[in-house]
Amino acid sequence: MNKSPTTVLITGTDTGVGKTWVGCGLARAARERGIPMVAIKPVETGCDAVVGAREDGVLLAEAAGQKAPRQALVRLRDPVSPALALERTGADIDLETLVGQIRACTDGAELVLVEGAGGLLSPITWAWDATDLARALHTQVLLVGVDRLGVVNHVRLTRHVLELTGMALSGVVLTPPEMGDGSTGTNAAAITRLTDVERVLVAPRTRDPDTVAAALAKILDGVLSPRPPAAL
Repeated sequence: MNKSPTTVLITGTDTGVGKTWVGCGLARAARERGIPMVAIKPVETGCDAVVGAREDGVLLAEAAGQKAPRQALVRLRDPVSPALALERTGADIDLETLVGQIRACTDGAELVLVEGAGGLLSPITWAWDATDLARALHTQVLLVGVDRLGVVNHVRLTRHVLELTGMALSGVVLTPPEMGDGSTGTNAAAITRLTDVERVLVAPRTRDPDTVAAALAKILDGVLSPRPPAAL
């Protein structure tokens, strides 16, 4: 029997916090180690009719070096939540069907990166969100936020929701803000002090993909060798 791959949901404290940037860095780090992997954007909004080179799903596929999928599995035009974008088109997404599509892309993979849309509770449809997808795929959860004022609260809120839904937070990556504030550089220590999250990483301020990949190696090690769950 083939071993199930390690699957990681990359979610954010909000939209536009750097999930794709982190996902691409992890994908490159895995490729450099020769780890068979696939990076998937299940649902993406704000997509034109013609697939664009800067779409999240395309960037993830390029970073992973995979043959398929080469774009998000579901592409929606309006740059709003998937639930609202679907409603405007009169379409819907069945959770079981989407999970099947994701699993069909993972043959031979040891690592599967799944990038969510927006934050953890952003509605994918009006009936389900990323927590349902994560449970269905049995994923670990990696949270991405910006290293600025407010992120400590957002991380703690997300961790609390995960606990309520029976999941754990495997790691946190703080991305560099366009403009720092008085909390920038202190938030990782605060998160470590206030939670039991073992892996809290501040990503470097750089556009060099190799530097990003090297910096995210600690997170990659953590998701491939997770801490055993605490006894209930």
